[in-house]
Amino acid sequence: MAAPGISAPPVILPRVPAHRDGNVLRWLTAFTASLVGDAVWFLALSWAATRAGDPGRAGLVLAAGAVPRAVLMLGGGVIADRFGPRRIVIGSDLTRCVVMFAAAALLALTTPGLWALAVVALLFGAVDAVFLPAVGALPPRITGPDQLGRLNGMKGIAMRVGNVAGASLGGTAVATGGPSAAFTVAGVLFAVSLVLLAAVRLAPLPPDDHAGKDASTPWKDLVEGLRYIRGRRVLAALMIVIAVGELGFAGPLNIGLTLLVADRGWGAAGLGWIVSGFGAGAGAASLLLTVRGRLPRAGLAQSCCLGLGAVAVGAFAFVPALPAAVAVAAVVGLVAGLSGALCGALLQTVTDGPYLGRVSSVAALFSLGVAPLSFPLTGAAIGAWGVRPVFVASAAVAAAGAVCGLAAPTLRRAELARRSSA
Repeated sequence: MAAPGISAPPVILPRVPAHRDGNVLRWLTAFTASLVGDAVWFLALSWAATRAGDPGRAGLVLAAGAVPRAVLMLGGGVIADRFGPRRIVIGSDLTRCVVMFAAAALLALTTPGLWALAVVALLFGAVDAVFLPAVGALPPRITGPDQLGRLNGMKGIAMRVGNVAGASLGGTAVATGGPSAAFTVAGVLFAVSLVLLAAVRLAPLPPDDHAGKDASTPWKDLVEGLRYIRGRRVLAALMIVIAVGELGFAGPLNIGLTLLVADRGWGAAGLGWIVSGFGAGAGAASLLLTVRGRLPRAGLAQSCCLGLGAVAVGAFAFVPALPAAVAVAAVVGLVAGLSGALCGALLQTVTDGPYLGRVSSVAALFSLGVAPLSFPLTGAAIGAWGVRPVFVASAAVAAAGAVCGLAAPTLRRAELARRSSA
């Protein structure tokens, strides 16, 4: 720590590609460990909840975490901007460690009721509300602007790896030692993430960006962040595209696919193949962006990919056989993966540093807070009208998001930063 009156030397980020930057790789490894821990703990919670109560009440326990995440998400963005994203991410992982080890001890010593498991879910939902905006605010401070596209591609690969590894590791832990062992494994993974994050270096914000922060209040910060988004045409258009696009994709790609497979008689194995196709396409999108680093006309490409994804979602309703459905799923994964990664990179590119947490929180609220509300509506609609009209209607909603992007000239012309030759 610098002595009083002496300024600490600024952190200078090395001008190297993100995939060869040790600082970025430490962050990516920490992020992956945290993702695997998320998957392990959720599987353990699911198993423990179904053993402690009937399926309906167990489902309420699993859904409990979504409530504080949606309610507190915008406040999480304010906290990330006021206290710094690394501090918030480290604090989140520390909290997760404590909760996981406490839950493991509770399960080892007694058989907790559903209320205890619901408390765990609620705590994690509250932590996610501050963790997700902070994660979104970190990339521009650990690499150069020209590497944000590549970094978001690498992040997408980490998400694929985290989901697959977490499901496998969590299932093995539950099978060998029960939910208590799985909670312990999750706690260890969060501890690994915590240690790695402590070693990540961040570039500082310009000093004058913090002027007047002490005189502000969290409410004023939130209002200021929303005004900031509204006042930047690219950001405002991106938020509309994210909100509308997620509403179109969320229902059919979650509950809708399960009901589609049941309607066609393809069984659980068929659903597994479709999900694998989607994962393969999304992984290819992340790998493409990781290798290329950037795509020209990123704003136009993002909207076009969203439009192609909408067409592919509508095609699900008309595919005659399982192999065709798997191929369509791969296309959806590819174009939706590119659209999502480009959205993240554009948000981080055009947002000023002091607002990154709040901007990330609004984007996360639309994708993780509002969009899941379409799940029960999609299920009810398919029950009432069948698979085909609901998939077509959802595709039309997603296509409307693409049209909004194409209709916004500032977003259509938006570019990711190029690497300087200096």
